[in-house]
Amino acid sequence: MSGEPKSRQRERQGVVVSDKMEKTIVVEVTSVKPHPLYQKIVRRTNRLKAHDESNEARIGDTVLVRECRPLARSKFWRLVQILERAK
Repeated sequence: MSGEPKSRQRERQGVVVSDKMEKTIVVEVTSVKPHPLYQKIVRRTNRLKAHDESNEARIGDTVLVRECRPLARSKFWRLVQILERAK
């Protein structure tokens, strides 16, 4: 895959919010952590562009993406597997 060792490759789980591009999906990843000073639980969302070689992911699917080398100006993630299909 990439030159990075397995331990350095980050994986994220998220929901596909767009599949309109050719061989690219947009995955929304949500992280929940406490605020450093006030300890209130804060939800952050991040939208990642991921490479989908076979165009198999659809909007609403829960997917697993792994970090890889830059594939385009804003695409640094690759689809690993579809965990759950949208209903």
